[in-house]
Amino acid sequence: MTNTTTLPDDLDKLIACPSCDLLQQRVIPAPGKFSRCPRCHSMLISNKRNVIDNTLASAVSTAILMCAAVFFPFISLKGAGLTRDASVMDAIGAFTSGFMAPLTLAVAAFIVIIPVLRATALFYALAPLRFGRRPAKHAAKSFRLAMALKPWSMAEIFVVGVVVALVKVVDLADVSLGPSFWAFAALVLIVVFENSTLCKWTIWRLLAPNK
Repeated sequence: MTNTTTLPDDLDKLIACPSCDLLQQRVIPAPGKFSRCPRCHSMLISNKRNVIDNTLASAVSTAILMCAAVFFPFISLKGAGLTRDASVMDAIGAFTSGFMAPLTLAVAAFIVIIPVLRATALFYALAPLRFGRRPAKHAAKSFRLAMALKPWSMAEIFVVGVVVALVKVVDLADVSLGPSFWAFAALVLIVVFENSTLCKWTIWRLLAPNK
């Protein structure tokens, strides 16, 4: 005998878990609530208002803050009569010599290029929806790229590493935090805000309502 599974005629009533691929009935939660997968407890649908506005605001804020973080001083050290200002570009260029040169590209990509690229992809995918227009060409691919880049956007990890390093440096010199540091700190808050408000299911339904 062959076991068969009969799917309902209306596939729009089904949803697959993004983590474990469990196919299940789609249940829209009440406003302000969310639904989870019964197998792995991953979030399926977050019924929150202003998803497009919140995500666009996060993307634009990320791009603006990243520009400030790159071009303004990050930290200033004073000790033994000497003063040294350092920027994010100085940190990126610290590995330009020797066999560690490829690390320069990795640092630049993880803390600057990928966050900006992801913000740009989100803006391209969602901006037309915000103004009541049809999705732009390749908007779905752009949003998929933004989601794929999310684990590789590590600006907030960079800030955590800097804070840990400052705990040791503060006993050796006077440390002053520049505008770039606070821009990165704001980026951490934006990441938390985006993670708490973004509902991928809602955006996918707007980008591809017939799929």
